[in-house]
Amino acid sequence: MGPPTDLPAVIESEIKEWHFHIYFHQNNASEHQAALELRDAVLRLRRDGAFVAVPLWRVNTGPIGPHPVGSYEIWCPSESFASLFSYLCINRGELSILVHPLTREQRDDHDSRKAWIGPSYPLDLSVLPVKSDEIPFQYPSLKLGYSSTAPQLSLEARRKIGASIESILRSEKEAAKAPQD
Repeated sequence: MGPPTDLPAVIESEIKEWHFHIYFHQNNASEHQAALELRDAVLRLRRDGAFVAVPLWRVNTGPIGPHPVGSYEIWCPSESFASLFSYLCINRGELSILVHPLTREQRDDHDSRKAWIGPSYPLDLSVLPVKSDEIPFQYPSLKLGYSSTAPQLSLEARRKIGASIESILRSEKEAAKAPQD
């Protein structure tokens, strides 16, 4: 059985919120300073409208939870994911960044669903629950991510967009064609 392709099920399972964990070696003053400067830059850019990104107020100066070194967390809704990811890819310097989704399955989010910007670190997954009753959504007052109140595209609208894209790409030699099943 391959990856799912049932459109309603895929849409229902879409990840709406993400965490970016900025890592620094807690005994390295220059890394710690670089991490704080990156945090301040993200806060300024959020203030100025570049993206929605909410760094947690606390900066962990040592290992905490599954994280083996100093770190802080930035919450990001899917609406700003590409903008924040792009910014951090370009501007992380020598810092490593763990990126993971927020779902009911925190251990999988930090294990098989994670990505790294920069070198990876080993995580202590034993401190994370396997499955929670609820999605750990954050900042519902923003009405973004899982709390979004924006109207969603209907299945019919999505199918029309998909058909239009397929039609346009028919003349593109380098573009893979969708199966005709």
